[in-house]
This record gives sequence, structure tokens and C-alpha cells, in this order.
Amino acid sequence: MLAFLALASVALVGIAPQSQAIVIYTGWERHALVGSDVRLSCSFFSWRWTSEDVTFSWSYRPDGSRDSISIFHYTGGVPYVDNKGPFRDRLEFVGNPSRRDGSILIKNLDYSDNGTFTCDAKNPPDIVGRPSSVRLLVFEKLPVQAGVITGAIIGAVLGLLVLIVVIYYLMRFLVARRVFNLSVSKHGKKGKGKEGSQPRQGPALYATLDQSKLKALASEKKKQESRKDKK
Repeated sequence: MLAFLALASVALVGIAPQSQAIVIYTGWERHALVGSDVRLSCSFFSWRWTSEDVTFSWSYRPDGSRDSISIFHYTGGVPYVDNKGPFRDRLEFVGNPSRRDGSILIKNLDYSDNGTFTCDAKNPPDIVGRPSSVRLLVFEKLPVQAGVITGAIIGAVLGLLVLIVVIYYLMRFLVARRVFNLSVSKHGKKGKGKEGSQPRQGPALYATLDQSKLKALASEKKKQESRKDKK
């Protein structure tokens, strides 16, 4: 029992440092129009309560460049914007640190703003974590998203399949109805033929009966004549 408790204690000690890691989230990619504003979101998950010493840091790497520059920092409850960078007059902090939100707003976008924005956050004592990045693409006109195209194609295919199924069952119904009508018509003609043949048999039957009566009368007459001859 003591050995089991010792092993459990070692396992908990080994897990404890991992529980102090911080996980940071941003979007994958953002599209925006020239001259518009865009919100770049940043949040984090931490095993600790939100600390009063929580910090957020944003950096920016333009497309085609290997170097990143610091553009924003939040610490001690105060936001600091870089006063020399390309966003010194166009960046606004719109996050809520108490809710673990370190989002920023970039205003009046230009093509030169294309690049990668990286957010890092600390929630002491949870300070170990990997920064997260989001890429910003500025367009004159927003492109159609691949997901919208895929959804339209899937919708068209499903609509075509439904139409084919409806046509199939409609054809089956029409064929079954045609067969039923032909069957009813065929049986109706047979019934009329039988009814029409009955009157034709009537005169023949009466003629047969008349001949038998005549024969009976002739034989009776012969019998009477033969009786008279005997007398």
C-alpha cells in the first residue's frame, strides 16, 4: 500500500508542472478589405485563475521578411503601443484581460499590412506556452471562400440526387398506373364479349328444342296411325 502511494505521489508531481502550461489561441487567417478595420483575436487557456499580472504581447512580421517587430504590449493593467512602428496610429487594444482576451484592432488597412501577427500571453505562475500566429491578407475585393464553393457544389449534387430520385419514383408510378389501366381495359373487353355471345346461343337452342318437339309429334302421329290400322 505504501509503495502504491509513493508511486501515485511521484506521478502527481510529474503531472503538476504540465498543469502550469498556458495554451494560446488565435485565428489561422484573416481576410480584410483595403481601408477597413480588422480585429485580431487572442485568448488563452490556463489552469490558474486569471492573474492581476497577466500580460499580452503582439509582434508583426511583414510578408517577405524574416524579422519580426514588437507592436503592442499589455502589462500591469496598462496597454502600450509601439510609437515608431507601422501601426503606431492605427492600433487599438480591444481585449478584456479579466476574460483572458488580448485582442487588438488594426485600422485603415493597406496592402503593406499583409503579414503574420503573433500573440504571446502569460498568466503567472503559468508562463510556459507557445505563441500563436494569425496571417492577415488585405484585398481590394474579398475572395470567395473555398468553403462556400465546396458547400455550393455539395448542395447542387444533393439537389440533383433528390431530383433523380423523384423522377425515378414518378416514372415507376406512371408505368404502374399504365399497366393497371391496360389490365382493367382488357378484362372489360372480355366481359363484354361473353355477354354478347349469349344472345347468339339463344336461337340455336330454341331451334334444337323445336326439332325435338317435331320429332316427338311425328313419332306420336305414327303410333296413332299404326293403332288405327290394327283396328
